[in-house]
Amino acid sequence: MGRVTERRKVIRIRDGAVSARPDTLVAEEPMEIRLNGKPIAITMRTPGDDFALAAGFLVSEGVLAEGRELQNIVYCAGATDDGSNTYNVVDVRTAPDVVLPDITLERNVYTTSSCGLCGKASLDAVRTTARWPIDDGADAPPVRLAPELLASLPDRLRASQRVFDRTGGLHAAALFTEEGELLDIREDVGRHNAVDKLVGRALQNGRLPLSRTILLVSGRASFELAQKAVMAGIPVLAAVSAPSSLAVDLAAESGLTLVGFLRGSNMNVYAGEDRIALTAAASQG
Repeated sequence: MGRVTERRKVIRIRDGAVSARPDTLVAEEPMEIRLNGKPIAITMRTPGDDFALAAGFLVSEGVLAEGRELQNIVYCAGATDDGSNTYNVVDVRTAPDVVLPDITLERNVYTTSSCGLCGKASLDAVRTTARWPIDDGADAPPVRLAPELLASLPDRLRASQRVFDRTGGLHAAALFTEEGELLDIREDVGRHNAVDKLVGRALQNGRLPLSRTILLVSGRASFELAQKAVMAGIPVLAAVSAPSSLAVDLAAESGLTLVGFLRGSNMNVYAGEDRIALTAAASQG
């Protein structure tokens, strides 16, 4: 749609010199998500991959888990009073046999990285709605990641952020194999949206659960991001910044490996350290 970035006039001050010039900014617009014609949420996002964003959001809410459960996704024509299509309202239609989970779908709120969640109830909700176990497969060897491999991923994420290079204003989420192969990367003003776009594309392509993969996010690891990883069956979540306490609790309870402060050769492993190939001295220390 060509709406990922926009141009705005800016006054630049450099070493006391003042000049006027156009600047490239990342676009931010609201998107309403409807489920079978019923509004359930509004999120502020960067336009693009809207269908994947909606599908991924519904995976994290426990509505969808398999590609066959998704009938179609469409933009809602006539979304405004004058009948024009703003491409800011999408309707997700589930297959006729899909039984919607017993959760509150009528949110009618703005979904943000700090949406209201409370500790014990949130952990219980994820535990009861997650349909993909966090495991490495009964017939496969356990996932064991070298710290050096994890340390190499942030630079690869940054090198693939094409819109960030033009704007400096986007979060990113990337999906890697356990060998470090980049599978997909998405950018958005909201890190939770970037993850939803990754998960939604995987759902559309029939690739859930995302077992034996690594999810890397460009900012902090909130409870919401840990929830999205668990709901998609992702065993490893790594972040370049800090996790929240509730994210650590969820990781420990669900079997998710959670890595924070992944910068250079340094990192903190908060849960699931059995998937990290630590040296004997480091593991004992």
